[in-house]
Amino acid sequence: MMIVVSADGSGAAAEALKPAAIQTEPTLPVISQPVVQPLPQAEAPGDAAAAGADEAPRAVSLAELVAQQPEPADLSRELNCLASAIYYEAKSETLNGQLAVGRVIVARSKSGRFPDSYCGVVFQPSQFSFVRGNSLPATPKASRQWKNAVAVAQIAHEGTWRSPVEGALFFHAAYVSPGWRLTRMARVDNHVFYR
Repeated sequence: MMIVVSADGSGAAAEALKPAAIQTEPTLPVISQPVVQPLPQAEAPGDAAAAGADEAPRAVSLAELVAQQPEPADLSRELNCLASAIYYEAKSETLNGQLAVGRVIVARSKSGRFPDSYCGVVFQPSQFSFVRGNSLPATPKASRQWKNAVAVAQIAHEGTWRSPVEGALFFHAAYVSPGWRLTRMARVDNHVFYR
């Protein structure tokens, strides 16, 4: 159907109104199992060494990459802040859940919207409930959960494995509903992530 409208003889015409498409929010996946990512094709033997590049650990799963991480004798203050956040926010979650939390902190430090260091992000007021004042709680450094948090912090820092919610800047525990007006990405274990 066409509707013609005259505007003082200018010959202006208007088409019939067409219904606008209604956009629905997509259903978001819940990710709670290990994710295996393909690695880039390896170079021919000796190519990386010939180019002077360091060989990155090769792994077929995040668990394998975590197992390959060296245990540093001394952890830098920044990596300690990142590992502490991973430990206190996600120590009981899967490695993917821990990595997702770590990558949010890394993304925030690079975003220009938050402090530009991991410690700055972690100690930003009212962001992490485990931070009291300007200090971190005592952590059982000999525990397997701490060692995993340190390994995941190294991976998150180096960007050697993609998070299932890569690019997220916000997250909250799944049992709360803060009513944020942000783009929801997905739920990973016990956290919901947004960008």
